[in-house]
Amino acid sequence: MPRIKIVIQNKQIAAELFDTECAKRIYHSLPIESDINEWGDEFYFSIGIKMPLDSTATTKVKVGDIGYWPPGQALAIFFGPTPASTGSEPVAASEVNIVGRILDDPQIFKLLKGAKLIRIEKE
Repeated sequence: MPRIKIVIQNKQIAAELFDTECAKRIYHSLPIESDINEWGDEFYFSIGIKMPLDSTATTKVKVGDIGYWPPGQALAIFFGPTPASTGSEPVAASEVNIVGRILDDPQIFKLLKGAKLIRIEKE
């Protein structure tokens, strides 16, 4: 599984992508820099890649999951409850392909809320 790094406000967060077609396509398009949007404890951002839902598609995500959201051609990083949550676990707005996971403590993203830019790079 290829490792990537997520850079926000000079903080580097380690992550990995899974062995799926969607994740491979994302990896081969790196580096990507984008504006960050927030939805509760989720960052999502456009990556300009068009892919369909796949066998990993779900709305039931875990803290630390990285999902690809087809309607927005976006990646989503889940680090806590979202507006769709009823408990402490995140819930995606609609189905996402699970393409990877955060290897460092996902709670760091809570400290980075309000950041404007995100960069995803190959490690």
